Amino acid sequence: MDFFNDESINWDELMTQGIDLGLLILGAIVVLVIGVWLAGAVERRLAALFAKSSKIDDTVSAFLASLGKYIVLIFTGIALLDQFGVETTSLVALLGAAGLAIGLALQGTLSNLAAGVMLLIFRPFKIGDFITVGGESGSVNAISLFTTQLDTPDNVRITIPNGNVWGSSITNFSFHDTRRLQVVIGIGYDDNIDKAMETIKGIVEADTRCHTEPAPVIAVSALGDSAVDVMLRVWCDAGDYWALNWDLLKGIKEAFDEKDINIPYPIRTVYNVNE
Repeated sequence: MDFFNDESINWDELMTQGIDLGLLILGAIVVLVIGVWLAGAVERRLAALFAKSSKIDDTVSAFLASLGKYIVLIFTGIALLDQFGVETTSLVALLGAAGLAIGLALQGTLSNLAAGVMLLIFRPFKIGDFITVGGESGSVNAISLFTTQLDTPDNVRITIPNGNVWGSSITNFSFHDTRRLQVVIGIGYDDNIDKAMETIKGIVEADTRCHTEPAPVIAVSALGDSAVDVMLRVWCDAGDYWALNWDLLKGIKEAFDEKDINIPYPIRTVYNVNE
């Protein structure tokens, strides 16, 4: 039997179907090529756009650029299915429902992810800053999309979910280059206040770490139960804060001892009433 001479086969219709199928496949290839090219172009464009902003971290830039790329690829896949006659309306609805279910299941993780993006964009702190957040204090070691890592002064690593960080008040001790140091020293009621204040002033003026602008403030801050509280407020570089605090306390104590200025102990008088 000669297959090509078989009159039962409608060659015109078969050829038409073959051409239609070929055009369909060609169209799908064109859509795929354009979609892949567009996805790459979107990723590169977003990466270049985010790179121009100093407020957006490299991690966030890469994440958002990749997110844009995959969104384009998803729409490309939907367009390909539509090209072959697949009903995409129900598919989109199915994907939406699946996305909702996944979002509900991972809401804690997604919350940390969203908070991580916000932290990396707005940057309330950076690597190396000493902060207090959520009741924890330490130097920032790393900021990822999901967690923030702190190292305490005694070298303990603390990992905090970004959702807790973004949802809490953040105290950044390293944000400014300078800090104001406050020291309160109690002197006896019988001691000369002006003499004590001049002694403190001399110690401050002798220490080059103490800034002259804004000018230091030395004043009586309170009349306590057993002492007159003399307050010192002085500005210094943020990096000198603790060392200066310790040295001022030591220097003031030694200077008071030399000049016979009394730092009184707390006194409590107890009356014994015999009934």
